[in-house]
Amino acid sequence: MELYYSFSILIVLASFFAYLNLRFLRLPSTIGIMVIAMLSSIVLVITGNIFPSTLSRFSTLLQDVDFTEVLMGAMLNFLLFAGAIHINLADLREQRWPIMVFSTVSVLISTFAVGLIMYFGLPWLGITMPFILCLLFGALISPTDPIAVLGILKEAKVSKSLETKVAGESLFNDGVAVVIFAVILQLSQGRAVDISMSNIMWLLTKEAGGGFLLGVMLGWGASKAMRRIDDYKVEVLITLSVVMGGYLIAHAMHISGPLTMVAAGIVIGNYGKQTAMSAVTKDYLNKFWELIDDILNAILFLFIGFELLLIPDILHYWKLGLVAILVVLFSRFISIWVPTFIIPFKQKFDRGTIKMLVWGGLRGGVSIALALSVDEGPYKTTIISATYFVVVFSIIVQGLTIGSLARKVLPKSADTEAVDASH
Repeated sequence: MELYYSFSILIVLASFFAYLNLRFLRLPSTIGIMVIAMLSSIVLVITGNIFPSTLSRFSTLLQDVDFTEVLMGAMLNFLLFAGAIHINLADLREQRWPIMVFSTVSVLISTFAVGLIMYFGLPWLGITMPFILCLLFGALISPTDPIAVLGILKEAKVSKSLETKVAGESLFNDGVAVVIFAVILQLSQGRAVDISMSNIMWLLTKEAGGGFLLGVMLGWGASKAMRRIDDYKVEVLITLSVVMGGYLIAHAMHISGPLTMVAAGIVIGNYGKQTAMSAVTKDYLNKFWELIDDILNAILFLFIGFELLLIPDILHYWKLGLVAILVVLFSRFISIWVPTFIIPFKQKFDRGTIKMLVWGGLRGGVSIALALSVDEGPYKTTIISATYFVVVFSIIVQGLTIGSLARKVLPKSADTEAVDASH
């Protein structure tokens, strides 16, 4: 019952903040809700110095909700599926090589770049953190967040090919990122882990490949079932069961739940819509998942805004936060530039496209959830604080400026497929 009360309060706050944003701030919905939640957190901290019980009650409410479990075990599945059913398979196929490279090789490059720079740079701030924990921070902050990316790209007017690259990368890099994070986390805990190339490749194949294969099977099976009926209520219910039941299967098989949802969403959003749904069903399906997407995004970004309350003395970490932002952006550039420089892609990447890929690599709730899952210790607050600064900067600054940056750095033909080709 306490969980019900907690979510009731969060829903009420999310709707109230969404109204305030629409009425006064008029920012993109997710960003506006997060900004108002952060301002409310600051007000609560100030009020808490006068009325300590007020701050204590609200902090307890947030602590009662396991953010990592709620996001990674529930919300992420719905949000990924909701985003994936709108991905055009033809666009994805056309950009398959950049997406595959950026969601695998780029994550590895960024992880080690962030880890190395933080390890040698933090002592200048008077902070000495073990290399394995710097690497752990690199692993959790390197993957772009699909929820943040998909939410912001709705508002930014960029070319279809560029949008597919950024969105596709964010949808598929979770499987790789989770494996890297899990291995480094176990090493940081002193556990014996086989870090041979063969074992890492097996883990990636099992986690990512298994999740993708399960998702395709679920999407294909659901599409076949929907083809035999014509009732939009039952068909929408089937997609809901794919998300909830699919996650349970993926969890039991120890494979990637997020990739399962992405694959299932893409199959149903393309094969299912073309062969199994009437126009009425398509309309109801799109509206249902769009509503689910908007509601859960509102709650998620509300959470991110209020996570400020769970970091004691966060202002003491502003220098760390500034350094972390610069390091992550630089590492993102390296992780994008190196593959485009070395790998002979079918299309060349001009400077404008590289800038957009770097600036469009937003971080969000997934990074915070992974940071909160780190074991208690003397460096946990440092890791969470650095992550929070990067995520807030990413969503507010990068998210609000990605559209204007696109208009400046991309050619006027950006609305065509030639956007990302140079010469």
